[in-house]
Amino acid sequence: MRKTWLWGGALTGAVLAAALGYTTRAKSADHIDAPAATASPTADLTDVYSWMDGTNQVLIMSVGGVSAPTAFSPTTQYVFHTSSTSKFGTPGTDPVNIIATFDAAGKIQLWVGTSEYVTGDASAETGLASADGKVKVFAGPRADSFFFNLDGFHAVANTVKSVNPGDGGPLTLPPDPDAGGCYDLPVGLPAMLVADISSDGGGVAATGHNDFATNNVLSIVVSVDATLLNKGGPITAVWASTNGS
Repeated sequence: MRKTWLWGGALTGAVLAAALGYTTRAKSADHIDAPAATASPTADLTDVYSWMDGTNQVLIMSVGGVSAPTAFSPTTQYVFHTSSTSKFGTPGTDPVNIIATFDAAGKIQLWVGTSEYVTGDASAETGLASADGKVKVFAGPRADSFFFNLDGFHAVANTVKSVNPGDGGPLTLPPDPDAGGCYDLPVGLPAMLVADISSDGGGVAATGHNDFATNNVLSIVVSVDATLLNKGGPITAVWASTNGS
């Protein structure tokens, strides 16, 4: 059964992300990669999401995407890298890594820095909680929550290519040298690109569709007491990595 995971807030469409200590959500996505990445689908990151849910920070890492693996790899380490700061523009300090590994039976081991640890079956709807309740984790298949119109994207790429001077297109450099070498865009190009991205890729407008609508991903969803992550300040930077295969 395909289910979209909802935990204290709505999933919006996320490998590098920054989560504020407020209610702002951060997201990034990367679904269709080169062969070397897709050859190891359980290590192929598709999305990272993070947001605040009251006093907890929620972090989600998804892998697999188009390849739709059904179980996490026991030879891969899944890591949320975090650091915190007091204000924008100031480098984060006090890094805390949230590390997950799985055994052959799918049992998770999850560490939040050196302060929290939880292990067991995290695939149940209710997730798995640490003894003190400061950490909760779910790990398992979910419907891919990222919306992407692939045909519309290809239409956009073809339109941009058609006006690329390197391909013999009609764009010319602006006459004003202070313009920084930027190209003059045709007046109607923005509207053309909007029509492309919302089309079926064949020129039929307003028929865009979600090419990932039937895809599943494997997701690790962690809810963490924010005090475990924000010792350097209320703004937490988050990115994810997979290590292994």
